[in-house]
Amino acid sequence: MVTHLLPPQVHVFVRDWLSANHVLLKSPAGHVLVDTGYVRHVPLTLALLASPRGLGSEPLAQVVNTHCHSDHMGGNAAVARAYGCGIAVPAGEVPAIEAWDGRALLLDYADQAAERFVPAAALRPGERYVWGDLAWDAIAAPGHDMGALCFYNEEHRILISGDALWEHGFGFVMPPQVDAAALPATRATLEGLAKLDVRVVIPGHGEPFAGFEAALGRALARVEAFEADPMRLARHALKVILTFTLLDRRSLPLTAMPAYVERVGIYREFNARFFRLPPAELAEFLIVELERAGAVRREGGSLLPMAAAAG
Repeated sequence: MVTHLLPPQVHVFVRDWLSANHVLLKSPAGHVLVDTGYVRHVPLTLALLASPRGLGSEPLAQVVNTHCHSDHMGGNAAVARAYGCGIAVPAGEVPAIEAWDGRALLLDYADQAAERFVPAAALRPGERYVWGDLAWDAIAAPGHDMGALCFYNEEHRILISGDALWEHGFGFVMPPQVDAAALPATRATLEGLAKLDVRVVIPGHGEPFAGFEAALGRALARVEAFEADPMRLARHALKVILTFTLLDRRSLPLTAMPAYVERVGIYREFNARFFRLPPAELAEFLIVELERAGAVRREGGSLLPMAAAAG
């Protein structure tokens, strides 16, 4: 644990792989919450915020997102409604949010959900924001999400990295055949972050950690592996999405899996582009791959998640 390295106004609520971590930045000038988790977890998110470790009975001034995937912004609407606060999203995400683009936001396209909301402000890379009485530089972090931002506090050498960097990897990236810019952007983001002097990383998922250089090395090694085998990206993306769905649903009927991968857009389109398998074979392939990884199990005619698996 490295929370002792954080200043007292920085509070991290570590969640799981269905809901992103929350970072609560406290200040007499107004408290700010970075990322709100998945819509299914809204009751727990609100309970954490209302707890003595959170806000208690105090107000929340603003919600901020590192990026707008469902596990980071799924609770935005509920939190904003509960506290009467505005929501600030990365400027690159604003068009998709305003259009509520289910494909760009990986919502219906990936069988995920979020309650629609209206952003009150756009956060721009290169700008500096004061949250929790600390100055945070917004840094463009495209790759996993092409509009994503990281937030860096130079004084305490803290990086709020979202899904651009975890202790053991980063959020899944679209294959070059789907988005030619995504994988090069991922490398550029990591190489850019390497120029920062970072003591503590607060990732979107997992515990805060201190081994910044080692984490960067592991992430860049993963990028190299993906660059050498772009098909690996396609397999990886579908496995991550299916694991996420299982964490949300808790189970899926095995007999329904062929129809499921045929119905949900990302599986159907990736299959047509990369795998060209009958739906039943694609479903079985993904299940076997996830069983080998220890992420799922079959039981009583259902597919169930094991421990939460990293992307």
